[in-house]
Amino acid sequence: MTEKIALTQDDKTFGMLAHLAALVQFVVPTFGSIIGPLVIWLIKKDQSDWVDRQGKEALNFQLSIAIYTIVSIILIPIIIGIPLLIAVGIFWLVMVIIAAVNVNDGIDYKYPLCIRFLK
Repeated sequence: MTEKIALTQDDKTFGMLAHLAALVQFVVPTFGSIIGPLVIWLIKKDQSDWVDRQGKEALNFQLSIAIYTIVSIILIPIIIGIPLLIAVGIFWLVMVIIAAVNVNDGIDYKYPLCIRFLK
Protein backbone atom coordinates (compact mmCIF):
# COMPACT_ATOMS: atom_id res chain seq x y z
CA MET A 1 0.00 0.00 0.00
CA THR A 2 1.31 3.43 -0.87
CA GLU A 3 0.55 6.61 0.98
CA LYS A 4 1.56 10.19 0.31
CA ILE A 5 3.01 12.18 3.22
CA ALA A 6 4.30 15.74 3.60
CA LEU A 7 8.06 15.89 3.04
CA THR A 8 10.72 18.45 2.29
CA GLN A 9 12.20 18.53 -1.20
CA ASP A 10 15.53 17.45 0.33
CA ASP A 11 13.87 14.33 1.79
CA LYS A 12 12.30 13.48 -1.56
CA THR A 13 15.54 14.03 -3.45
CA PHE A 14 17.68 11.88 -1.17
CA GLY A 15 14.96 9.22 -0.98
CA MET A 16 14.92 9.11 -4.77
CA LEU A 17 18.74 8.99 -4.88
CA ALA A 18 18.74 6.01 -2.50
CA HIS A 19 16.87 4.08 -5.19
CA LEU A 20 18.64 5.53 -8.25
CA ALA A 21 22.04 4.95 -6.67
CA ALA A 22 21.56 1.28 -7.57
CA LEU A 23 22.30 2.31 -11.16
CA VAL A 24 25.95 2.59 -10.06
CA GLN A 25 25.82 -1.09 -11.11
CA PHE A 26 26.54 0.10 -14.65
CA VAL A 27 29.80 1.73 -13.48
CA VAL A 28 30.89 -0.73 -10.76
CA PRO A 29 29.67 -4.18 -11.85
CA THR A 30 28.90 -6.84 -9.24
CA PHE A 31 28.39 -4.84 -6.02
CA GLY A 32 27.57 -1.38 -7.44
CA SER A 33 23.85 -1.83 -6.98
CA ILE A 34 24.38 -2.38 -3.25
CA ILE A 35 27.13 0.19 -2.68
CA GLY A 36 25.16 3.14 -4.11
CA PRO A 37 22.06 2.84 -1.88
CA LEU A 38 24.26 1.91 1.09
CA VAL A 39 26.27 5.12 0.80
CA ILE A 40 23.15 7.34 0.55
CA TRP A 41 21.50 5.52 3.45
CA LEU A 42 24.57 5.73 5.71
CA ILE A 43 25.02 9.44 5.01
CA LYS A 44 21.38 10.52 5.52
CA LYS A 45 19.73 7.89 7.77
CA ASP A 46 20.14 9.92 10.96
CA GLN A 47 18.94 13.15 9.36
CA SER A 48 15.65 11.95 7.87
CA ASP A 49 13.25 9.14 8.77
CA TRP A 50 12.04 9.19 5.15
CA VAL A 51 15.52 8.62 3.73
CA ASP A 52 16.16 6.00 6.42
CA ARG A 53 13.04 4.06 5.33
CA GLN A 54 13.73 4.45 1.62
CA GLY A 55 17.41 3.58 2.01
CA LYS A 56 16.52 0.37 3.85
CA GLU A 57 13.92 -0.47 1.20
CA ALA A 58 16.44 0.13 -1.60
CA LEU A 59 19.10 -1.97 0.15
CA ASN A 60 16.65 -4.80 0.83
CA PHE A 61 15.62 -4.84 -2.81
CA GLN A 62 19.21 -4.81 -4.08
CA LEU A 63 20.15 -7.67 -1.75
CA SER A 64 17.08 -9.61 -2.91
CA ILE A 65 18.01 -9.04 -6.56
CA ALA A 66 21.57 -10.22 -5.83
CA ILE A 67 20.13 -13.47 -4.46
CA TYR A 68 17.81 -13.88 -7.47
CA THR A 69 20.75 -13.25 -9.79
CA ILE A 70 22.92 -15.86 -8.07
CA VAL A 71 20.11 -18.41 -8.30
CA SER A 72 19.66 -17.58 -12.01
CA ILE A 73 23.39 -18.05 -12.63
CA ILE A 74 23.32 -21.41 -10.85
CA LEU A 75 20.42 -22.45 -13.12
CA ILE A 76 22.24 -21.55 -16.37
CA PRO A 77 23.42 -25.16 -16.99
CA ILE A 78 19.80 -26.32 -17.14
CA ILE A 79 18.88 -23.62 -19.70
CA ILE A 80 16.23 -21.86 -17.60
CA GLY A 81 18.90 -19.68 -15.99
CA ILE A 82 19.51 -17.52 -19.07
CA PRO A 83 15.91 -16.33 -19.57
CA LEU A 84 15.55 -16.03 -15.79
CA LEU A 85 18.69 -13.87 -15.61
CA ILE A 86 17.33 -11.61 -18.37
CA ALA A 87 13.96 -11.36 -16.59
CA VAL A 88 15.64 -10.48 -13.29
CA GLY A 89 17.69 -7.75 -15.01
CA ILE A 90 14.66 -6.19 -16.69
CA PHE A 91 12.62 -6.45 -13.48
CA TRP A 92 15.45 -4.79 -11.52
CA LEU A 93 15.76 -1.82 -13.88
CA VAL A 94 12.01 -1.22 -14.18
CA MET A 95 11.40 -1.47 -10.42
CA VAL A 96 14.27 0.91 -9.58
CA ILE A 97 12.85 3.53 -11.96
CA ILE A 98 9.28 3.07 -10.66
CA ALA A 99 10.49 3.34 -7.05
CA ALA A 100 12.51 6.49 -7.75
CA VAL A 101 9.56 8.21 -9.44
CA ASN A 102 7.14 7.27 -6.65
CA VAL A 103 9.52 8.31 -3.87
CA ASN A 104 10.22 11.63 -5.57
CA ASP A 105 6.44 12.20 -5.57
CA GLY A 106 6.37 11.58 -1.80
CA ILE A 107 4.89 8.07 -1.98
CA ASP A 108 6.27 5.53 0.49
CA TYR A 109 7.16 2.82 -2.05
CA LYS A 110 7.57 -0.87 -1.24
CA TYR A 111 9.18 -3.16 -3.81
CA PRO A 112 7.38 -6.35 -4.83
CA LEU A 113 9.27 -9.64 -4.32
CA CYS A 114 11.59 -7.96 -1.81
CA ILE A 115 13.06 -9.84 1.14
CA ARG A 116 13.13 -7.43 4.08
CA PHE A 117 16.57 -8.01 5.64
CA LEU A 118 16.74 -4.56 7.28
CA LYS A 119 13.67 -3.54 9.25
